[in-house]
Amino acid sequence: MLAGGGTPKSVYQLLAKEQADWANWHVFHNDDRCLATDHVERNSKMAREAWLNHVAIPQNQIHDIPAELGNIEGAKAYAKTLAGVRSFDLVILGLGEDGHTASLFPGQAVDNSADVVPVFNSPKPPADRVTMSQNRLNNTHEVMFLVTGAGKQDAVNHWLKGEAIPATLIAPACGVDVYCFGVKVAA
Repeated sequence: MLAGGGTPKSVYQLLAKEQADWANWHVFHNDDRCLATDHVERNSKMAREAWLNHVAIPQNQIHDIPAELGNIEGAKAYAKTLAGVRSFDLVILGLGEDGHTASLFPGQAVDNSADVVPVFNSPKPPADRVTMSQNRLNNTHEVMFLVTGAGKQDAVNHWLKGEAIPATLIAPACGVDVYCFGVKVAA
């Protein structure tokens, strides 16, 4: 399951150069913005341009969130796509300056009984998005957080203290691997 935003793009570009058994991969996204499929701010567009269009993963195994349908219909449609998927091998997540991950933002209630939820009031434009719930993100064999930039220092500090930010809610049984670049992590 792929993260969006700018941080994972360089990782995806590296993956585009790798040899793997791509025919056996299924790729999902943890969130996306409710914009046209070709909009520059779509997470799925970035992932395709940086990586997925350059490897031999069958197109029917790349599962973009249909966020162009709007947040409610996009969430319903993606929930159907995920219906047969028990857990993920790997969930890649980022960390926002405010402590958000996927489109789970501080101070916003999310229905964790659902796997996929509509977001109506993202503090970062656009307001409408589709995201995986905390419960669904925790249903994985491995979680990898990628964190870059000094602007995320406060969020990392809050996270390390166990403060109530969305990133602290991602705590699967397998644990979490965190890779920080340009951010100080105290021992």
